Amino acid sequence: MIHEAQTMADLANPTVEAGPSALANVSRRAMLGGMGALVLALSWRDPARADDKKDEPKKYGADAMPHGWQDDPKVFVAIQPDGTVTVTCHRAEMGQGVRTSIAFVVADELEADWAKVKVAQAWGDEARFGNQDTDGSRSLRHFFPHLRHAGAAARAMLVQAAAKQWGVPAGEVKAENSVLTHAKSKRTLGYGEVAAAAAELPVPARESVVLKKPEAFRYIGKGKIGLIDNHDFTTGRAMYGIDTRLEGMLYALVARPPVFGGKVKSVDDSEAKKVAGVVKIFTIDAPEIPSEFQPIGGVAIIAKNTWAATKARDALKITWDDGPNAGYDSVAFRGELEKAARAPGKVVRDQGDVAGAMAKAKTKLEAEYFVPHLVQAPMEPPAATVRIKDGFCEVWACTQAPQATHDRLAKKLNLPADKVRVNVTLLGGGFGRKSKPDYVLEAALCSQAVDGAPVKLIWTREDDLHHGYYHTISVERLEAGLDDKGMPVAWLHRSAAPTIGSIFAPDPKHELPFELGMGLTNTPFAVPNIRLENPAADAHVRIGWFRSVSNIPHAFAIQSFVAELAHAAGRDPKEYLLALIGPDRVIDPTTIGDVWNYGEDPARYPIETARLRKVIEAAAKGIGWGRKMPKGTGLGIAGHYSFVTHTAVAAEVAVGPKGEVQVKRVDIAVDCGPQVNPERIRSQMEGAVVMGMGLALSAEITFKDGRAQQNNFDGYEITRIDAAPKEIHVHLLPNPDFNAPLGGVGEPGVPPVAPAIANAIFAATGRRIRQLPIRDQLSA
Repeated sequence: MIHEAQTMADLANPTVEAGPSALANVSRRAMLGGMGALVLALSWRDPARADDKKDEPKKYGADAMPHGWQDDPKVFVAIQPDGTVTVTCHRAEMGQGVRTSIAFVVADELEADWAKVKVAQAWGDEARFGNQDTDGSRSLRHFFPHLRHAGAAARAMLVQAAAKQWGVPAGEVKAENSVLTHAKSKRTLGYGEVAAAAAELPVPARESVVLKKPEAFRYIGKGKIGLIDNHDFTTGRAMYGIDTRLEGMLYALVARPPVFGGKVKSVDDSEAKKVAGVVKIFTIDAPEIPSEFQPIGGVAIIAKNTWAATKARDALKITWDDGPNAGYDSVAFRGELEKAARAPGKVVRDQGDVAGAMAKAKTKLEAEYFVPHLVQAPMEPPAATVRIKDGFCEVWACTQAPQATHDRLAKKLNLPADKVRVNVTLLGGGFGRKSKPDYVLEAALCSQAVDGAPVKLIWTREDDLHHGYYHTISVERLEAGLDDKGMPVAWLHRSAAPTIGSIFAPDPKHELPFELGMGLTNTPFAVPNIRLENPAADAHVRIGWFRSVSNIPHAFAIQSFVAELAHAAGRDPKEYLLALIGPDRVIDPTTIGDVWNYGEDPARYPIETARLRKVIEAAAKGIGWGRKMPKGTGLGIAGHYSFVTHTAVAAEVAVGPKGEVQVKRVDIAVDCGPQVNPERIRSQMEGAVVMGMGLALSAEITFKDGRAQQNNFDGYEITRIDAAPKEIHVHLLPNPDFNAPLGGVGEPGVPPVAPAIANAIFAATGRRIRQLPIRDQLSA
């Protein structure tokens, strides 16, 4: 079908200052301009995905899986008369390079000159663009074949238009580098010269579109293309949510309940009203628990500038009713989780006879591992600007979930769906926090409170750490019964952690299938008797997804325990891990308890132990596994399967005389299937290593009296540049078959980092790390 495409530049009011540069490199007016531009909207049906809307976890139940996901993802291709090609990106850019990767997949099949390619950002409209949630490491995993077809179909239409103009068979026309050539007559046409004519042609049927052969790729898999936004990034011209400027804009902050589930008991705003520039102060009602993505309540300050809003918020005198979580103490709660993990829990996988095998085992080992609350802490905190004018709500926000944002705004403001527009800016990091649009709803309520005037609401870093959606706290207890060769004949794992489901459903006690399927129920070890249990656990804070989600505690515990078993058996940790994985085999995750499998068809996305073995071997080879290490240094290794990708990390650490840990080198190996954009894969893996180091060494959120104790980056410590490894080596296992399924990239690199570091510390010092973060454990 053919219709008019819109871009981010067309969405902004003429008075909008979209930062130094807008996300769209071309406006609709310039795109169409009355000169006849080609605008192709290519649609398809994709039954390959299972429902993975994380905001509706009830659909993850075993009774609902697997079932086909049906939608009409659309890729827009526009060609201007001057030959400029604009690709509309339907996923949010938050540093992972998705705008570049989506554009160059389309451009490659289109045979476009990369120098003439631009990107426009899609607004929130799932009916038009397909699923837009940027999470789960699935942007290219799900859309790569469709992006290829979009580009190839556009190329076919251009070829057909040129052939018609020349009166020659389409088979004699060649498209290359934005030029159409008829070799026999030596005639050429630029893409822009036939765009209008091509636009009049019907879009070819999907099955008739001829894709390029991989050997003809110019961009896909080559790793030679930098970020399309790189100039804007490096010159400060890139527009993030926090950068939005509208004429007459006001600024807002919110004083939120310090305890989740709390509410305002009384407020004295007399001093706050005296602050020059204050426009309005009002109370946002606290939602019922579960709160889902709703604002958690509090007192909003709207002012003419952020300084006035800040001073006024500081001047508020609020008496809080702390509610049901007033006594939450994360240290004490760890004890509750430990108690739960030491007793039988809900069985989520039961293979063989664990109790019988454990009783007959020659030796038995057990260990408990702890991971604290974590918070995403993106460099750009949550920010949104909302204007409600003439019954139309328009938003500019750094959101990972524009459709969820759109739907909740429409409901909150009681507006028809077509009266809400969510414009997606660049995101200064996300890591899952910006999938939850509570901050956008707050901004909308503020705009509504001042008769629809544009209001920008920003969370401070303190707001972000005190009122976020936290990664769950967890205790992992593992027990193994070993035979006379030191190999396990029985394996028991109890995972106790509050569930993400607690923000959606009242008082859930157990983790959902998608959480259990992140490295627990799909444990791929060749152990004859395995029992996995999930004890009950209450939630006392908002639990949300965090990069890699439940893979973090599961990988830390399992891969650390494997190293402990290897030591008990007197064997090399790498060789023991490979022996535990066992012979090469293809495992259908649903046959061993994982009904979710990352929302993918298990026949297309099985666990392949050969691939897991190869990444472990690649990481070990890269770091020089087995070499003699100086005193106080050691090597550690870990492997993990997540987001349908196999990853392994080998780490070299040095531990100083005062217990200080230095990660000197990390080798990370990844098998994600065909590599669409190797440069971005390497960058993602490097970022995963640095983030994983922070989780291992320093990051944690603790609670006392229901209140988060960390205020800023001085308390919640992420990895700083002086602590980063001097060497990070990324090993990409080749897979040239672009018909094979793609794996995820954004999240799989994080889980193996912490256990690899912990195992390296044991090799260096003989001391086990069983709780994160490590901090000063080694100095005691």
